[in-house]
Amino acid sequence: MNNKVYLIDVTNRDGVQTSRILLPKLSKTMLNIYLDEMGLYQSEIGFPTLKHEINYINANLQLAKVGAIKRLHLEGWCRAIPEDVELSFKNCPDLKHLNISMSTSEIMLRGKFQGKKTWKDILKTVSNAVKRAKDLGAETVGLNAEDASRTELDKLIEFLGVGKEAGADRFRYCDTLGADDPITIYERIKALSLATRFPVEMHCHNDLGMAEAVSVAGAQGAIESGVDAYINTTINGYGERAGNCDLVSTILALKFSHGLKDKLPLDEHVDLKKSWRIARYASYAFNLPIPINQPGVGANAFAHESGIHADGALKDRRSYELYDPEDVGRGEPDLLETGRIITTGAYGGVKGFRYVYSKLGIEFHDDNEAKNILELVQYANLHTQKPLTDDELRFIASYPEILRMMLTVNP
Repeated sequence: MNNKVYLIDVTNRDGVQTSRILLPKLSKTMLNIYLDEMGLYQSEIGFPTLKHEINYINANLQLAKVGAIKRLHLEGWCRAIPEDVELSFKNCPDLKHLNISMSTSEIMLRGKFQGKKTWKDILKTVSNAVKRAKDLGAETVGLNAEDASRTELDKLIEFLGVGKEAGADRFRYCDTLGADDPITIYERIKALSLATRFPVEMHCHNDLGMAEAVSVAGAQGAIESGVDAYINTTINGYGERAGNCDLVSTILALKFSHGLKDKLPLDEHVDLKKSWRIARYASYAFNLPIPINQPGVGANAFAHESGIHADGALKDRRSYELYDPEDVGRGEPDLLETGRIITTGAYGGVKGFRYVYSKLGIEFHDDNEAKNILELVQYANLHTQKPLTDDELRFIASYPEILRMMLTVNP
């Protein structure tokens, strides 16, 4: 079996649509860098049709050009209509990967289009959108069926076939309402994959608390049918309503589940040890706490209090732990400054600024060079509205002009 499961993180597109939250462009960029270091296949970085996203997306594409983002595919998202596709490439000419989305269920088509579009109209629009994306230079096009889980299987097969013929590279099965169950989605994805022989993406929401289970079950149906599977994730499960399929939980399931680890080969580039850092950073950036019982990265993931459990874990950790803290990048003590602390930010001066950077191992030639970076740090601090992390400070010093582009918005 040569097929694999690849991970496409959608935190920067679907995760940021979480109601009542906002993620700064610098934070979105840091997540892309961390996802790249973690070995993920692709990041859905945002909306190239949305004006305030344009400079951020182009800045990230520039980071890929200069090698700061190495393997991670940077992919935009838009509606599956030619006009949106054209606008995406007009705004972001270096974009190489695009996912385009169209509703497919009868209830959505009735509600959204009010009888103005027939199924044949939908198929024609989708075909034209895929072809336009390829004509404009897209290396990969993912075709999304919104509300696929409430769409008849024969219509999905027809929809996928039209997209495939037009040049699409993958089909995204969207369980938009989180309504599927593991058994049903396994059967549907297996039938779909056998009928089309086309790679499938699982995009599952957590409204019933089964996003990870449904995602890996669908991936199993694809792999068993002889096609590659892609699972959409978000960091810490952030996303609309009850959230999306959690990144770390999904990796843990694929690596440690007795029934899955030998059936679903995971992309070998994925580094689980980067989990703790990316989960903590996302929590800080989103200003959302990690649930205490979150798999792998929650405060209680490796905590034992019950007498029987504590005794068993102390004698042999495998008695009550399926995997180790070190597997997810935990286990080292966090060291905190408890004496004099110098910080830098929106109102910092050059002397304190140079001191902070010297502790990061970064020295400036003179005060003029330092002042140029300090100005960007001040803007970045205003942009994020929270103290900048060490990695953010390193990023600013390393890529000042790209940061300047990212922080520039033209209303």
